[in-house]
Amino acid sequence: MKIKLKYIIVLIVLASISSIIFGFSIEEEQPSSAHRYIGLGTIGLFLVAMPLFLFKESKGKNMKDYMLTKDNIKKMQDQERKNTGKE
Repeated sequence: MKIKLKYIIVLIVLASISSIIFGFSIEEEQPSSAHRYIGLGTIGLFLVAMPLFLFKESKGKNMKDYMLTKDNIKKMQDQERKNTGKE
């Protein structure tokens, strides 16, 4: 049984947002527990779900295409010249 990474990411995001909302709702009665829930929700979003999402979305892509190298800058400048020449 293979679970898709997309569904795991959605589950983590929903659990994290729920934890943050729950933490804010109990903040008046139990401040220490509320801070723990808010912190765990934040960690879930930014240290677990976001890296998993970035890993999933970057599969099969060449990272050199997104880096500012001299070749890529030259390509962008040539493309800009072509676009401005047509208008």
